[in-house]
Amino acid sequence: MNKIIFSLILAITSINSALAATGNVEAGKTKAATCAACHGANGIGASEAFPNLAGQHADYIVKQLKAFKAGTRVDPVMAPMAAGLSEQDMADVGAYFASLNRSGAAAVAEGGSESAGQTAAAPVAHVPNASAGKSLYELGDPSRNIGACIGCHGKEGNSEVLIYPNLAKQHSQYIEKQLHDFKATTRINFAMNQFAGAMTDEDIADMGAYLADTQAVANVKVKRVTPAAIITEEAIAGKAKAAMCASCHGADGNSLVAMYPKLAGQNAEYLTKQLQEFKSGVRKDPVMAGMVAALSEQDMTDLGAYFASQKPTAGNGSTSTLGQQLYFGGDASRKITACVACHGASGKGMAKAGFPAVANQSVEYLTAQLTKFKTKARDNDRNSMMRNIAKRLKKNDIEALTQFMSSMK
Repeated sequence: MNKIIFSLILAITSINSALAATGNVEAGKTKAATCAACHGANGIGASEAFPNLAGQHADYIVKQLKAFKAGTRVDPVMAPMAAGLSEQDMADVGAYFASLNRSGAAAVAEGGSESAGQTAAAPVAHVPNASAGKSLYELGDPSRNIGACIGCHGKEGNSEVLIYPNLAKQHSQYIEKQLHDFKATTRINFAMNQFAGAMTDEDIADMGAYLADTQAVANVKVKRVTPAAIITEEAIAGKAKAAMCASCHGADGNSLVAMYPKLAGQNAEYLTKQLQEFKSGVRKDPVMAGMVAALSEQDMTDLGAYFASQKPTAGNGSTSTLGQQLYFGGDASRKITACVACHGASGKGMAKAGFPAVANQSVEYLTAQLTKFKTKARDNDRNSMMRNIAKRLKKNDIEALTQFMSSMK
């Protein structure tokens, strides 16, 4: 299990690899000639099985070529194509495709055969719904731990973060294949494995239909039906047991004292884990140690369920441009991983993966925890993930990040 977690961390951390070479468009045009058979002379895929590369971010193209060459992204066709490329070759090819216009007409090969490893999607009864795809893209579905795609890939699929790919005008079949690969974990990216893993085949088809032509539903107003929180037996039992928590965390988990964390709306799995670690001493706090000493495993599960079922109040932070940049894009030059990979595009965390919600939390509490991770005063993060990131944050980074995260809703 540790090996799997470590591999996933490497996959996330690799986002921050800096690009050493500067690409040359003219050199890239010559080198990209071999790509035309699949990706088109104008960067528009020859069939829906192949992605459009025209107008794609050069950084993203280089990152994928490196992954194909290293074998961390597996494809029997692309592996030999990338094997002989140097760092400069990749930079040149990336620069060339990035220079092309994404609005060119798609060149679809009639009766073309599919490449090795590429299989046609099986026919399904579901009729793809671009409007539903738009809603999922822009709003996600917190009830299923699906983050909104817009935070990383931009409005209508036009990414403003260079290491995240443009998705607009991409072939629907290609989008669907990548989401299915992320879902099956045959393509590894921790955040995408989580999001796609929670998607149904219908969700994936809807997403493909939307991204293939975002303008077709440009006037559609997105909406999400938020299901009511399920009140379980554990949550009901937890309400009575939570009385002892009220003085610090509030009766419903919305603390009125900024130095204490809000528990309302926090993931139940995360809350239970923290209680267990306060009791075992893995997470050290003299007040909490005494509070949890007499709790049973069932008590902790009940408390986690109760607070998770409560609605959090708004945080006390204000939006920050630097904070938003660090949250969604990190800082590759300092090897700071983007927070969105674990905490989600809306700051709601990933319950099944054990990553907490950070949205609506107080600035003071978030600042205290990042500072503790930075100084190693808190060390109950898995595989030192938070410590490795926090140690690279400067004081103004922490101030900006905590303001932005607190302002998220």
